Amino acid sequence: MRRKIIQHLFVYALGAALLFTLGMKFQSPITYSADTTSKFPLPLYLFSPINTPQIPPENKTEKSQSLIETTVKEQDTEQQSAELQEIKTGPSSTTYEVTAFYLNLRANAYGKSKILNVVKKGTLLDIVGTTENGWLKIKGGGYVHGMYAKAVGVNAQQAEITDQTPEKNQVIPNESGNSGEVQDNGDPDKPTSAVGTDSGLSEEDIALIFDGTALAGHGLEETILDVEEKYGINAFFTIAVMKLESGNGSSRLARSKNNLFGLNATSGDKNNKAFSFETKGDSVRKFGQLLSKNYVGKGYTTVEKIATKYCPANSKWSGLVKNIMKKDYGKLNVI
Repeated sequence: MRRKIIQHLFVYALGAALLFTLGMKFQSPITYSADTTSKFPLPLYLFSPINTPQIPPENKTEKSQSLIETTVKEQDTEQQSAELQEIKTGPSSTTYEVTAFYLNLRANAYGKSKILNVVKKGTLLDIVGTTENGWLKIKGGGYVHGMYAKAVGVNAQQAEITDQTPEKNQVIPNESGNSGEVQDNGDPDKPTSAVGTDSGLSEEDIALIFDGTALAGHGLEETILDVEEKYGINAFFTIAVMKLESGNGSSRLARSKNNLFGLNATSGDKNNKAFSFETKGDSVRKFGQLLSKNYVGKGYTTVEKIATKYCPANSKWSGLVKNIMKKDYGKLNVI
């Protein structure tokens, strides 16, 4: 009987051991620490919660949003920089309108440069640059002086900073770059009998007046304006006397002696006694000097008064001179 009881206890003990062993297999797996340096890693439950590092999860959404904002800011900065650069550099070209009646288009940016063409008032020019002495560089080649053109259209405001179009009667540099000459940038003044007045003519105006005559192409335009400035002799008057006395530059004295005014061509032997000049420009300068000293300086200040001494033999001389002045003024289409 006792043996049976021992056998039953042994069976029960074996069954309990088996159940205990099976129970251990169904427990949750043990998590080990990340310390791989230890030969025998320990379960995490052996660590104190205080020593366990708490690493917050990475917020990928916030990081992505921050990256987007940074990229947008960089793009805005680059765009603002590009816009600022565009304002500094300005447009690639600016439209200018010619304000003179006729304006010389020259090969280079100085007054004695070769004339490539002549453009009329109101012509629109595509300007791509300016020089320090006030010349405008035309797209495709050539230069015009900035005194005789103004910026127009949508680019006018941007070109306003460097616009060199002068006010009327403003002291400005001439084409040779010399300053101090008072020039009238408006229309030529209608000529009168008074000789000691300003004509308001430009070199381009005089070139138009000479067009089609033997006086063209001799570079007299600048000399005539120099005489007006230095001696106070109206350019319209100088041109009219020149035309009348030289037959528009085709007379014998004009061709053989460069004498455009019949200076010292007294009756009897006028061809031999008449002054001879190296150039036609020298003849113009001599005329201004004589008129200033022997006529205007002595009270002969009108065409009529000058006629009585300059050409007393021809009573119609003053009328002929004034008629030429009137016609030349009309050639400029001045309203």
